[in-house]
Amino acid sequence: MPRDNMASLIQRVARQARITFRSPAGPAFGENLHRLQQLLDEVRAEDLHLAPRGPSAAAAAAGGGLPWAGVVPPVSYMHICETESFSMGVFLLRSGACIPLHDHPGMNGMLKVLYGTLRIACMDTLPPAAAAPPPAAGPCHRALFRSRQHYTPASPPCLLSPHTDNLHQIDAVDGPAAFLDILAPPYDPQHGRDCHYYRLLEGPPPGAGAEQPGLPREVWLMETPQASDFWCGGEPYPGPRVCL
Repeated sequence: MPRDNMASLIQRVARQARITFRSPAGPAFGENLHRLQQLLDEVRAEDLHLAPRGPSAAAAAAGGGLPWAGVVPPVSYMHICETESFSMGVFLLRSGACIPLHDHPGMNGMLKVLYGTLRIACMDTLPPAAAAPPPAAGPCHRALFRSRQHYTPASPPCLLSPHTDNLHQIDAVDGPAAFLDILAPPYDPQHGRDCHYYRLLEGPPPGAGAEQPGLPREVWLMETPQASDFWCGGEPYPGPRVCL
């Protein structure tokens, strides 16, 4: 059953996010970020009126407005709130779905698993290398492949910053999954915060079942268009209203 304070909890998360990211360069940022992380760690799926769903439920939710011509999107997004300093919402991944490797230019982020298991591969961008990149069909970038870990509702939030773990790939493992997502500031192409997708040029893909050799390690990435088999649908947010 949902907890009695579920509305105040997600409201407190939003208010703390507003406080935290209003002054990301201020002296209290670290303390505010820690408090936000603590609050986010308390959130559970039932607090947002969510429950794990099977293929039939996902198809029904996606087909409500018929935006996908009967095709269920691999990933759906539930918008909760957005200001100039941050956005917050829920991503729902079907079983086996993948959010491809992508970046968050100049942004902080926090991700809390609500149900299911996610495998998250995290990378840092590196300065341009003197060595020539391997042959590729697009722009190449050097990166540090830092980690690849499994996250569940029992895990603490996964964090990213403008310089650490700013690129990641997210895979649903052994069933559907959902996570609460905070990005600060929100994506905005007009202000240089567009989303770019990448492909690893060396070794197994970040989401592959095989073990990644020798992490952390430097790798080459090639910038790519958004994959044709990945798109994100929209669904109504069923949880408590957030007012800012």
